[in-house]
Amino acid sequence: MHIHILGICGTFMGSLAVLAKELGHHVTGSDANVYPPMSTQLQAQGIELTQGYDPVQLDPAPDVVVIGNALSRGNPAVEYVLNKGLPYVSGPQWLADHVLQGRWVLAVAGTHGKTTTSSMLAWVLEYAGMAPGFLIGGVPQNFAVSARLGDTPFFVVEADEYDSAFFDKRSKFVHYRPRTAILNNLEFDHADIFPDLPAIERQFHHLVRTIPSEGLVIHPTTEPALQRVIEMGCWTPVQTTGVDGQWQARLLSDDGSRFEVLFDGALQGTVDWDMTGQHNVANALATLAAARHVGVVPSMAIDGLSAFKSVKRRMEKVAEVHGITLYDDFAHHPTAIATTLDGLRKHIGDAPLIAVIEPRSNSMKLGAHRDGLPQSVVQADHVVWYAPANLGWDLAATVASSPVPTKVCDSLDAIIAEVKAQVKPGTHVVIMSNGGFGGLHGKLAEALQ
Repeated sequence: MHIHILGICGTFMGSLAVLAKELGHHVTGSDANVYPPMSTQLQAQGIELTQGYDPVQLDPAPDVVVIGNALSRGNPAVEYVLNKGLPYVSGPQWLADHVLQGRWVLAVAGTHGKTTTSSMLAWVLEYAGMAPGFLIGGVPQNFAVSARLGDTPFFVVEADEYDSAFFDKRSKFVHYRPRTAILNNLEFDHADIFPDLPAIERQFHHLVRTIPSEGLVIHPTTEPALQRVIEMGCWTPVQTTGVDGQWQARLLSDDGSRFEVLFDGALQGTVDWDMTGQHNVANALATLAAARHVGVVPSMAIDGLSAFKSVKRRMEKVAEVHGITLYDDFAHHPTAIATTLDGLRKHIGDAPLIAVIEPRSNSMKLGAHRDGLPQSVVQADHVVWYAPANLGWDLAATVASSPVPTKVCDSLDAIIAEVKAQVKPGTHVVIMSNGGFGGLHGKLAEALQ
């Protein structure tokens, strides 16, 4: 059948398109902004993309229109679908109906680390010969695609708490009905759709309600919000990670690149990998617990983690020019910014570290996280903030209290000039944004030549 996807370049919808194509459907799609890595992945799959939402793309009418959660009433394509009575469905519902039925679903939920942890888990199952299907909101470098059907019962899904569509305000993850669920962490986020943290906790409770009593819930002991979620009611066995948890890590290096794994106090092996940061050690422990639940012995899972290559746009080294190293990172929440910079600082020691940050997420644009920004960058030596004209609040006033030397710029040219003025051989520059950032990574590498 012909499936047309509105909002196809979002990480979730783009992955959905890949699965639909693999199932043998004719897949087309459109988006307001078409940019890599999703646009290149879709073109490589032979999926036809249209820029913009002109209703002409829906004539002749597709068999079904999958509508992304970024689209709302008033969008010309959405209005056409409704006026013409075309069949439509949300992405998560389509996934549940056509891909997840009858599968052993392993879901990774939480405010931070979903993409990285689901990539780790898919890779560990692959390493163990279990050939899982997966849908991940990013491109894991071990696979080079963000989604595949897989030909075994196991399916790993990145389980997002964001809403499903303009006509379905439930969190995406309530559609997935996992048997194994990782709850990574939980903080206030998505201020555009949730009024406060208890509203998000309620959605996580709805997820927990769907997990069978023969399943498994995995969560760290260090997250009070997740403890509250479990206390609302849990009918499933629980395993814990981290401090006082059943799964623990004993660091052998400060930056988290080597650590021993203990389960119920017994040593399981040593992870020695390219990843850094305490947050990734936590992600690894959750991955090991989930993999064990589907039958992967910890020693084999640990070997798999040691061969894990991370995800595109997660501290991805994108260039090295005259001894200056550039990284692309997706961090866009103060906690993620802080933990990512902390991991890099421990890895590079006293080398100069510059952070270039675009506050781009909906929550950032609403100013929901601005109080946490000044302290989130303490591990950097210099920070360049990007304040686009439409930000809606005073970024310069917010970061004025930061203990780190700071520059606020309103254009990419100004950012490039500032970075050029600060760098010297041996400097590490991390560019942090959850969007394309106007191609800054390539432009900066070129300017440094």
